[in-house]
Amino acid sequence: MADLLVYRAEGEAVVHGGDLYGFTATEWRLPATYPPFAAVLFAPAAWIPVPALKALFLAGNALLLAWLIVLSARLAGRTAPLPLLCAATALALWLEPVFQTLLFGQVNLAITGLVLWDLTRPPGARARGLALGIAAGVKLTPAIFIAYLFLTARRKEAATATASFAGTALLGALLLPAATADFWTRRLFETGRVGKAWIVDNQSLQGLVARATDSAAPGAAWMLPAATVAATGLFLAARARRVHGCDRWGILLTAFTALLVCPISWSHHWVWCVPLLAVLRAEGRTLLAVTAALLFTARTMWLVPHQGDLDLHLPWWQQACAAPYPLLGLALLAGAALALRRRSGSLADRRPGGALPGGSQPSASSSSASMIR
Repeated sequence: MADLLVYRAEGEAVVHGGDLYGFTATEWRLPATYPPFAAVLFAPAAWIPVPALKALFLAGNALLLAWLIVLSARLAGRTAPLPLLCAATALALWLEPVFQTLLFGQVNLAITGLVLWDLTRPPGARARGLALGIAAGVKLTPAIFIAYLFLTARRKEAATATASFAGTALLGALLLPAATADFWTRRLFETGRVGKAWIVDNQSLQGLVARATDSAAPGAAWMLPAATVAATGLFLAARARRVHGCDRWGILLTAFTALLVCPISWSHHWVWCVPLLAVLRAEGRTLLAVTAALLFTARTMWLVPHQGDLDLHLPWWQQACAAPYPLLGLALLAGAALALRRRSGSLADRRPGGALPGGSQPSASSSSASMIR
């Protein structure tokens, strides 16, 4: 639970007035990388003995996984009775991102749960967007969902999330002014502090490009595709909500877009695989659900040579094994684009007065039947 030990060290820095971004913890010399607000939340961990803290995090993450499955079922328009919930929780532990989250003592399940809980609440629910802003205040990547809310014309919810996010930054500034100035003016831009972008642990688009090009710093070779993927992913997410009339695929496409374009997305960040599998299963896409489940349990990135800098010199035939999650994310965006195009074409064909395939015009009766269907 190396990351948990870093969280505890952050809490100690807050309690004892240490330099939040000047220390390293564990034998791997890991630094603090989250905003000061997160360190404030970790402060209570400084008073809990390490063995007890590990036990609490293990039990807490198991409960959070069950909660995430309940939320995933809600996203998919289903319920999770207790026997099914217990079985699904046990099976989900085998998913590599979930297992790694428990292994490292990470907060991914809490962050994903906060975002999913907030966005699956009924329209018009009180303070909708508040939890999303808090999640972004702990780990910045959920902020992409604020853009999704704006693009889908939910400006009140987007404003609430933005205000909530700003509130976390303000609280951090009030309690840790020096650390806040250090983070927002310097540490935020030092992505190298998080880790090496080219190692197989990094399942983002940058990691894929770095390994494919044998370049530790791919630069424009990554940034230009990342900008394209970000714009395309958000466009598809907003369009999916308009076409389907619900957030199901909009939320998933936004989440996977964030995982792709973030400079570093460790494999355990991909716990969004849980709601993805729930939605695929609920929509009867059994083959796709089984394929995705196998991919998230195969652990192929750990089977390729990855000691030292071997990750950076993989032969071409090992590249796919080293980057299963970003390849899945790109395939998901491509599949969504094709599905939305087909659905839009089908809806256009069904409009009264619209031309049917082949150029013929529909009769009044066929137009009426199409509208009824």
